Amino acid sequence: MPNPIGIISMQFVRPFTRAHLGLFSTIKALGFDFVELLVPEPEDGLDLAETRAALADAGLEVVLAARVNLQRNIAGPDAEARKGGQDYLAHCVAVAAALGSRIIGGPLYGQPLVFAGQAPKPVDETERKARVDRTVAALATAARIAADSGVTFALEPLNRFETDIVSTTVQGIAVVDAVGRPGLGLLLDTFHMNMEDPSIAAAIRQAGPRLVHFQANESHRGFPGTGHVDWADVMRALVEIGYQGPISLEPFRRNDDRVAIPIASWRPPHEDETDQLKASLALIRANLALAQAATGAAR
Repeated sequence: MPNPIGIISMQFVRPFTRAHLGLFSTIKALGFDFVELLVPEPEDGLDLAETRAALADAGLEVVLAARVNLQRNIAGPDAEARKGGQDYLAHCVAVAAALGSRIIGGPLYGQPLVFAGQAPKPVDETERKARVDRTVAALATAARIAADSGVTFALEPLNRFETDIVSTTVQGIAVVDAVGRPGLGLLLDTFHMNMEDPSIAAAIRQAGPRLVHFQANESHRGFPGTGHVDWADVMRALVEIGYQGPISLEPFRRNDDRVAIPIASWRPPHEDETDQLKASLALIRANLALAQAATGAAR
């Protein structure tokens, strides 16, 4: 199916444990084609074979989202953290193979900033180049392992407050091209692009065939259509580059504008969001269909 559309599991619950396998049927009933699942941690208690069977029973595909931290940082100077990051990426491939996932997305390079308690700070040119070399070398190894298992890593640029390695589409393209292996492509997220790229549509066109996963997120990470992202423009760009990969939604900013609420912190749903999710899915599908029709007519 070209452009399957999915939803991240964090929309409903975090962490996702064995007790939540029934959510797969809920996600399918909402109309989604796949679930974007965080790569399970040991404490989540997920049996991979059981999880794969539950996905199949619900008729859902799965895309994985890698989790990085200060102990999984292929870009940094600490050798132990780099090894932790390299080992983690290999583990992600094994999990993907066990679950039947073909894509693992996320900030694979590590180097988390504010959310990990690290403030941004200047880096001299020698260290900057060393970061690039470490990142490219580690991702080349990971991409080889992934390709051997029929899996593709999708490198995600994050905004400047979440990382100082890859924050723009141009930077993501530079890393993917430097690695130059089929096991690594690009993931673009409109939430981050809205902050860091001059034009979301132009960045998508520049990414071109490197794009292997796409996250359709609103400017404020709420439900698509409730912010200022131009979805018609975004979908036209995706169609123009011939993108037929997955599109996932991550609208986990909750409807709560009380003063002093920690908006940056994940919060569980406090009301039934079925109508908003169905409307968001319909909006993305409609804009995608219109873009496909317009492009076909232009040809």
